[in-house]
Amino acid sequence: VQLQASGGGLVQAGGSLRLSCAASGRTFSSYTVAWFRQAPEKEREFVARMRRSGGSTGYADSVKGRFTISMDNAKNTVYLQMNSLKPEDTAVYYCAATKNPIITGLMQSARSYEYWGQGTQVTVSS
Repeated sequence: VQLQASGGGLVQAGGSLRLSCAASGRTFSSYTVAWFRQAPEKEREFVARMRRSGGSTGYADSVKGRFTISMDNAKNTVYLQMNSLKPEDTAVYYCAATKNPIITGLMQSARSYEYWGQGTQVTVSS
């Protein structure tokens, strides 16, 4: 499956953005999907995940209550709605997916995902 991320941009603190990750080549609904981000000179970190379409979701503590992950089966697209953005949310955001079953404890590990989008830049100004 190929992943294409989009929707990044420049926004003021307190604003909102919605990232999209469109999948081609396979139906997304049976995959576990996730968003990660990487700020300059920092390691890639987990943001949010969904276990298949309509499955359980999980979030990093730093974004809980502000970000929401969702999936549109008809469009084969995963979204990350980001509200109340903060300057510390500035990073390149990556979508990822795996067709393999993974236990909940490993869903926050980047090594659990074999498919990755190219990344989209999110910049939050103060």
